[in-house]
Amino acid sequence: MATEALAPYGKWVLTAVAVLYFVYLFVLKKKVFEVAVGVALSGIMAALVAVVTMLIQVPTPLTKGYINVGDSMVMLVAVLFGPTIGAFAGGFGSAMADLITGYAHWAPFTLVIKGVEGFVVGYLTSKKDDFTTILLATILGGALMVLGYFFVEVYFYGWGGAIAMVPGNTLQAVTGIVVGGGVGHVIKRRVKDMLVSLQI
Repeated sequence: MATEALAPYGKWVLTAVAVLYFVYLFVLKKKVFEVAVGVALSGIMAALVAVVTMLIQVPTPLTKGYINVGDSMVMLVAVLFGPTIGAFAGGFGSAMADLITGYAHWAPFTLVIKGVEGFVVGYLTSKKDDFTTILLATILGGALMVLGYFFVEVYFYGWGGAIAMVPGNTLQAVTGIVVGGGVGHVIKRRVKDMLVSLQI
């Protein structure tokens, strides 16, 4: 299949992205504290996203992918730590899960789609963090995720395959909105000042 031809390149794409990301932190986030916090949080949060994504995987033979609950952690990280860490942990962590569990052909697409999801949710909730904003931000992030995979699936598997995946991807988005957005809102209310200082 066309997507499977991309599998050998997945690890190299992720390696390049990781290098560029950490160069960005060291060049544009020059303060020692910002760099240290950025590197540590980015690594830890990406690992958590990967673990949660791998925790529950329901294979989808039609598109050679899987349904998971990783969006809950992508959105939670984005709400708590902002767009930079949200984008890296969401994209890189989710793509790492693809590589580790035998879905390397999806890793480049996951990197972009989940990265955009994390960035959008993180950006909007870093500007305003009331319940309504977090809800709308996570809904938008979830919708972008569903649309992102839909367009990729239309290209590789046609309209039938793409439409068949909409319910599963929507379930992932709803899980992210409810768990990631809900838990993120509760935590942010309790330790807002500390979290604002950690956002980059």
